[in-house]
Amino acid sequence: MPESGTNTPATPTSRPTRLTRIAFILNLLLLIGLALAIGVMLSEILRFRKQASEQLADVSAVRAVLDAQVAAWNREDIDGFMEGYWQDEGLTFISGGNITQGFAPTRERFVKRYKLGKATMGKLSFNEIMIESLSATAALVRGRYELVLPEKTDWGRFSLILRQFSDGWIIAHDHTSVPLPDEQKK
Repeated sequence: MPESGTNTPATPTSRPTRLTRIAFILNLLLLIGLALAIGVMLSEILRFRKQASEQLADVSAVRAVLDAQVAAWNREDIDGFMEGYWQDEGLTFISGGNITQGFAPTRERFVKRYKLGKATMGKLSFNEIMIESLSATAALVRGRYELVLPEKTDWGRFSLILRQFSDGWIIAHDHTSVPLPDEQKK
């Protein structure tokens, strides 16, 4: 038994060695890094879920504009249909090789083409709708329209750019095309 007050060599369990301290520090740094990585991942998941939720709300709001247009058209309410369009000179409507610029000329074009008398507007439907967010305030919509008229059924494709303003989503650009004659039956 050693005498009291004498120096005895330290045993491995009595005092941490330099190597064990380094291992402890490395493990601590690894745990801190792991905690930070998990925190970043959780933050990204929450951000993604919020974005997805906002996009879902935007998709629903954009779809509501299209649904309101169809409902207005089918009750032969041209002004109700036109509420979906930007009431500004910046509105662009392209169809049949023609470009119509501005809200009033676009409305006039629809009135001339479809509102010649009672029951001439036909029954409208939109199908194959694809809505893509371009930014927080812009969306691209692609789809197919079908217009059942008394003497025939017209159909074609459309691309819309909608912009979100303080009062909601509005169509700022409409490019509507009809199929070539040899594609009409499809």
